Amino acid sequence: MVCGTEPKEILKTVIAKKIPAIMSYLSNDKWHVTKVVMTNIGANIMDVELIQDGKPRPMNIQISQTVSMSLKHGCGKFIFETKVLGLEPSSGHASGGKIVLAVPQNLKLIQRRSYFRVKIPDSLDVNIQFWQRHHAHDDSEMPQHHCCQGKLIDISAGGIQIATDAKNKSDLREGQFVGIQFTPMPYEQPLIFTAQIRTIFPTADNQNISIGLQIVGLETSPKGRKVLNRLVAVTEQYYQVNRTGAKHQEMHTISQ
Repeated sequence: MVCGTEPKEILKTVIAKKIPAIMSYLSNDKWHVTKVVMTNIGANIMDVELIQDGKPRPMNIQISQTVSMSLKHGCGKFIFETKVLGLEPSSGHASGGKIVLAVPQNLKLIQRRSYFRVKIPDSLDVNIQFWQRHHAHDDSEMPQHHCCQGKLIDISAGGIQIATDAKNKSDLREGQFVGIQFTPMPYEQPLIFTAQIRTIFPTADNQNISIGLQIVGLETSPKGRKVLNRLVAVTEQYYQVNRTGAKHQEMHTISQ
């Protein structure tokens, strides 16, 4: 955790280098994810502008609302939560509007390696359940009905890839938010969180589809940050299992 005056210095560097950030927030009981760029920072406030990368989107944000921010810089990814202090019109045509935010008191640094995708170890068969999200509060537990099954293929602190039966494709679309539940190890409690579908494409056998998902909303609450910490730990755990397996295979090959 980076605290004190250092967060402001880090954010000044981010502004100078025009490093984009991802902002997550709730609107009408649904998660929204948008790309922003920080443009100015003062003693207690900072300005961000929405980056319009296509069709203009409305800024469904309210004053005093909590938002979460994440950005890649240096040795990893910084995440923090803050509050909206004001909304102003944009100064340029390429922006979707200006948002005035409170300067965060601290930033959480997650090492860059945690955001690299790690393949699920061959020794594990990790089943995953996912379902359509309709409200922000309905991911506290897995619903009894309308739940799809799949296999976890790879994981990072920022996203996962799963494989599921191709018959589920008709119920899924890119940009859709889904609830996710899986148990990393047989002896552990399940992880539950929200993710947004980024890609859907068929596997080589055309019997399944591969779905790439971005994990969202974990920076905005203490409960969510606990889930994020577990995801970081799980990613590292799988990495170490793969590494150990590779060493054993290498030693076996040499011994032959």
